[in-house]
Amino acid sequence: MKRVFFNKKGGVGKSSLAVNLAAISAQRGYKTLVIDLDTQCNATQYLLDGKEDVSPNIAEYFEQTITFHIHRKSIRDYVHSTCFDNLFIIPSSPELTFLETKLESRHKIYKLRDSLEEMASVFDRIYIDTAPALNFYSLSALIAADSCVIPIDCDDFSRKALYNITNHLEEIKEDHNTGLKIEGIVANQFIKRALLPKRIIDELKEESYPVFEQTISASVKMRESHQEKKPLIHMAPKHTLTEELSQLFDELEPA
Repeated sequence: MKRVFFNKKGGVGKSSLAVNLAAISAQRGYKTLVIDLDTQCNATQYLLDGKEDVSPNIAEYFEQTITFHIHRKSIRDYVHSTCFDNLFIIPSSPELTFLETKLESRHKIYKLRDSLEEMASVFDRIYIDTAPALNFYSLSALIAADSCVIPIDCDDFSRKALYNITNHLEEIKEDHNTGLKIEGIVANQFIKRALLPKRIIDELKEESYPVFEQTISASVKMRESHQEKKPLIHMAPKHTLTEELSQLFDELEPA
């Protein structure tokens, strides 16, 4: 299963959800890989103790596809262990920004898909974190993935952006990846006592959008998890936020 977390709107918690759900996946016994395709490197720092400039990384993987190598490395050679059992990462790099135009001009949009096909025999689950943009890397991820999870803030801007995102996903599905499905929409940083978030979620359900029943509450505990560089399942396994994430994982991976 290759699962990508995508939204063109920033600040909706893509990296936090990708890393924490991947950590739960690993804790449940699945050999799990996180691929960080965001130049901000948040998932990389989260899982590699704050490190930003880690080599080998995903930028070096892409770079070798546009330079001549007699012996090109397998994507497996870019995988790093983390300090958590069953959890691995291919780190990001700011260098992705400088490579993007070259990769687009050389039509390398299917390279990630082709490489991840060989990873299916190595990892049970692959979680892909993307930047808040429909760029070369997020498109590569959506072409390579089996499914897409869309985190949203529950405000009117997010809802309008969601309509645009789903149109893009349908186009990608038609042109590049017929097997791609929207696995679900996650209401992240959800304030249960507020009327607007609940109204927006109810309206999306009425419009037949695949909204997960489990919402993820706004909590300072997530920021503490970022600071400690430790997913919540390991930092605070009994916390309410961790339980919500675990229940969301159960929706993704029903027994």
